[in-house]
Amino acid sequence: MARFFVLNWGILLILVAWEGWVAANDFNPIVMPSPQGVFMDMISNPGIYVENTSVTLFVAAVGLAGGLAVGTGLAILTWSSPLLSGIVSPTAVLFSSVPVVSLIPIIARILGYNMATEIAIVVIITFFPSFVFTTAGLRDLPHGSQDLFSVLGASRRATLRRLALPAAVPNMAIALRLAAAHAILAAMIAEFLMGTTGLGYLFAVTKQEFLTERAFGTSVVATAISVAAFLATSLLERRIRARFT
Repeated sequence: MARFFVLNWGILLILVAWEGWVAANDFNPIVMPSPQGVFMDMISNPGIYVENTSVTLFVAAVGLAGGLAVGTGLAILTWSSPLLSGIVSPTAVLFSSVPVVSLIPIIARILGYNMATEIAIVVIITFFPSFVFTTAGLRDLPHGSQDLFSVLGASRRATLRRLALPAAVPNMAIALRLAAAHAILAAMIAEFLMGTTGLGYLFAVTKQEFLTERAFGTSVVATAISVAAFLATSLLERRIRARFT
């Protein structure tokens, strides 16, 4: 318990100050709920939070996997050919710079107003870190290793499979760590704008209906799972780097 307070005293201090501020000003819960009211709503209605959290986690996980796959595939293309590098790299930078909100109507017209569009949005937001870090990893090979493979007559494919990809694994782990938390946010943005299901949809509905305590509770849950995703992928990254470096 003492260790918990030592590690989290800053958060606890904010909650106490928040509770005191709301009580001192006698705010209506619609205007500003207290932390106690937020957590009571979460405890009293666990099913609502669990159901929507599971949807958001599914969208984020599938979209993150797709984003990492797309980013890695594009990185391999740029590594395999200077011509493809000149085409793919500027296109990826340009595409990642376009505000995702402006792409939602276009993607929804193609895929429909459903979960497929939400997953596509997560892919768009998360592919770029994978592309950048995997590209750097594929080119940052151990000194002299590429010359050795050339002398031994290794094919381009064999060099990729046995040298470049293993060398890029630590960078892929960094990309995963950076993209994991963003995947949760991307899923919520898509759900908020699409109006389907998930935490983003729950936040939009509760905000419109002035259920401020539940809106805050949704934000708390989203923050918690984003932090958990970041910590879990950070741990995974450390283990990968210890094995591959």
